[in-house]
Amino acid sequence: MPEETPVYIVRDLKAFDAGSTGRPFSSVLVVKKLAAKTASNGNAFYSLEFGDRTGSFTCTVFNDSPVFEVLKAAGEGAVVRLEGKIDFYQGRLSPRLTKAAALPESELSAPGLLDNLVETPPEDGVALWQEFEGFIGAIGHDELRMTVRGVFDEIGETFRWSPAAVAMHHAYRHGLLEHTVHMARACRALLPLYQEVDADLALAGILLHDTGKAIEYEGTLATRRSRRGILQGHVVLGYQLARKHGIKARLDADRLERLEHIILSHQGEPEWGAAVYAATPEAVFVSMIDNLDAKMGMVQRALRQAAGTDEFSERLPGLSAQLLTRKLGGPPGET
Repeated sequence: MPEETPVYIVRDLKAFDAGSTGRPFSSVLVVKKLAAKTASNGNAFYSLEFGDRTGSFTCTVFNDSPVFEVLKAAGEGAVVRLEGKIDFYQGRLSPRLTKAAALPESELSAPGLLDNLVETPPEDGVALWQEFEGFIGAIGHDELRMTVRGVFDEIGETFRWSPAAVAMHHAYRHGLLEHTVHMARACRALLPLYQEVDADLALAGILLHDTGKAIEYEGTLATRRSRRGILQGHVVLGYQLARKHGIKARLDADRLERLEHIILSHQGEPEWGAAVYAATPEAVFVSMIDNLDAKMGMVQRALRQAAGTDEFSERLPGLSAQLLTRKLGGPPGET
C-alpha cells in the first residue's frame, strides 16, 4: 500500500525550511482569498490565500494546474482538502498543489472541524462581550450612554462576531470586539494623564469608532467587503450609526458633533481612510489609541503564529518590517 500523506496545520507547514522542499503534505483549509490574474505571457493564474486557525499562506496556481478548475468552482470561503509538495518563493512558503477537493456541506458539521479552521482571539469571546457591556455602563453622561446603547442594540450581534479588518489587524472572528475592548482598557489607563480629555466622550468614541465595520465586512469563513462597505466605507457607516442614535437619544448638538468627529477622524490620515484630521482633544486621544492597538494587534498575532524555528516573522505590511519573534534572551524561534 502507498504511504499515507501526512496532514499538517498551517503553523506546522510554515515551520518547514528550504531543506524540506518537495516534501508531500495534506491539509484541510479555508480558501481565504482567490484573485484571478493574468501573467505577462497572457496565461491566467490564481493568487490564493489558504488558512486555518493557526495562520495562513499564499500560493500561485496557473491555469494548467490540476487544481485550477477545482479551486475556481470552490471559490472564496470554501473548505478544501489539499495535497501538494512543500516549496518556497522568495523565502516564503508557497507550496505546489497537486490535488484539491471542496468538502461537501455534509462534512462541514464534523466535530471540531470549523473550530480548527476559524481563527479567534486568545481571550474568550463571551468574557470580552461582558467586559464591553461594562464599558457601556461606565459612561456617566445619560444621553451619551443611551446613544452608544442604541447603536449596539441595532448591530451588537453582528459586532460581536466581526473581524476588525480583512488582513491588517485583528482579522479574525471576534477581532473587532477584541480590538475595541483593548482600546477601552488603554483609555481607562491613560485618561488620568490627560485631564483635557472628556472621559465619557472619549470612551463613547472608542466604543463606536469602528462600528461601521459590522456593516462593511461579511462572510463566515472568509472576510470580504460588502456592497455598502465598498461604496461608503466603515468611517461613513459608523458616522451614520452614531448620528442616527444620537438624535434618537436627544444628545445635545455639541456632544453629538464631537462624537461624530471622533469617528470621522479616527483613521488618523486621509490616505488611511480618515474623512478629516483629528481636531479635538478626544479625537486625537482616540486616534492615537486606535493606532497603538492596531499595531500591537499585528505584533501579538505574529507572535502567536510564529513557527518554532523562525527568528523573524514574514514582513508585516502594517509595520513595514519583519518582527523579531525570539523571546528576549532565548534561542531563535522561542516566543
